[in-house]
Amino acid sequence: MAVTESVSGGAREAHEGILRRQSARESAARTYARALPIVPVRARGLTIEGADGRRYLDCLSGAGTLALGHNHPAVLEAIRKVLDSGAPLSVLDLATPVKDAFITELFRTLPPGLADRARVQFCGPAGTDAVEAAFKLVRAATGRSGILAFTGAYHGMTSGALAASGGACDVRVARLPYPQDYRCPFGVGGRHGAELAARWTESVLDDPKSGVPLPAGMILEPVQGEGGVIPAPDDWMRRMRQITATRSVPLIADEVQTGVGRTGAFWAVEHSGVTPDVMVLSKAIGGSLPLAVVVYRDDLDVWEPGAHAGTFRGNQLAMAAGTATLAHVRENRLAERAALLGSRMLSQLDALRGEFPCVGDVRGRGLMIGVEVVDPERGGEADADGPGETLAVPGPAARPEGGPATPPPGPRSPRIPRPAVPQLAAAVQRECLRRGLIVELGGRHASVVRLLPPLTISDDQAAAVLDRLADAVAAVSRGGSPADMAGTPWI
Repeated sequence: MAVTESVSGGAREAHEGILRRQSARESAARTYARALPIVPVRARGLTIEGADGRRYLDCLSGAGTLALGHNHPAVLEAIRKVLDSGAPLSVLDLATPVKDAFITELFRTLPPGLADRARVQFCGPAGTDAVEAAFKLVRAATGRSGILAFTGAYHGMTSGALAASGGACDVRVARLPYPQDYRCPFGVGGRHGAELAARWTESVLDDPKSGVPLPAGMILEPVQGEGGVIPAPDDWMRRMRQITATRSVPLIADEVQTGVGRTGAFWAVEHSGVTPDVMVLSKAIGGSLPLAVVVYRDDLDVWEPGAHAGTFRGNQLAMAAGTATLAHVRENRLAERAALLGSRMLSQLDALRGEFPCVGDVRGRGLMIGVEVVDPERGGEADADGPGETLAVPGPAARPEGGPATPPPGPRSPRIPRPAVPQLAAAVQRECLRRGLIVELGGRHASVVRLLPPLTISDDQAAAVLDRLADAVAAVSRGGSPADMAGTPWI
């Protein structure tokens, strides 16, 4: 599968020199550079070319920032237009034609229930800044201080956002179970697990002895990305909306990574029909440039002038690139395209689970896809096709529209997950890179191989991505790469 090609000595020396200087001079906090020792110099669409001439299919996409891939013509044209116009590039929060066009296009895409009465706040340039602003907003609007968040969450790297993320160690936020099938915290999964998670949330809020006072807001990701690509069940999302609405708790949807068509809807909350009170947006909305905003219901707009700000909140190039990106995704129905292609890719990847025991689970929504790598020798799997521990879980009586109540479902046999193996996932990532495929790792134990291709990926490119990933998994399953795969992959 891998194809090799000679690389000039000069190009390789320049490439290696840059990497050596990076290692010597940059912070130990660097992350992607450790697993992906490449030096990008040119890029277009899905493809990156390194300083040594190697070319890769990029399924990292700037951690989901590049909805249209690298250097899309519509984005470049929008940036050049601003540069050539002589317009100021940074204007704090002053009104400009560029900002007006961006807000108009953004509001055109928002869920109707929010767009009809929305306000927008530009803040710092990163998603974590938008999360911090959202927390300040709901605390000011409600007069309360606490925040409800979920296990496995990731909301950014500033202190408040970290406190609401799953890896927090100095906890100032109440943590709730996030429903998932493969590693359900209740050992159940499916509709049963989601129902138990919802009941737990209600109990925490309504029990006067839970130790959790009524919070200022609840923040959730419609699909947990860094948590392991875990889509929230639509019914559970609707329950969270109902639970928060009846208790006057603002619901904050973190759409930093899921937004702009990534999950097969323009905004991931649209899958469930939920209209949040607040949405935090970044990554793709800037068209590859730094931009972050908070969109919220107008009745929450109680801030005094200057209550929240950010020096770079007037980034005109990012707004122009963002307007072009939002319009291109909307006009070309790329969200619908992501839904169809993502479903097909998930179906094909799921075949790996039956072929390779080290693949524990395949999941995702749209073009936000995860493959969890597990220990094939430890633990045991049980699903509909095999024996497993039977857990009888009581469920509420369901009442179909216009019909009588039906009894709760009977016992089910869940899959028993095998232990996660981050080293094996890292090996898959390395083998992917050798084959010219860039992927990210995530999940609780960094054991989920993540695919975030641009929404513009073609069918042929998607097939190439799947082939290279399957080939990498096969190589790792065999305990290493055979001699005939030695060398460096090229496209």
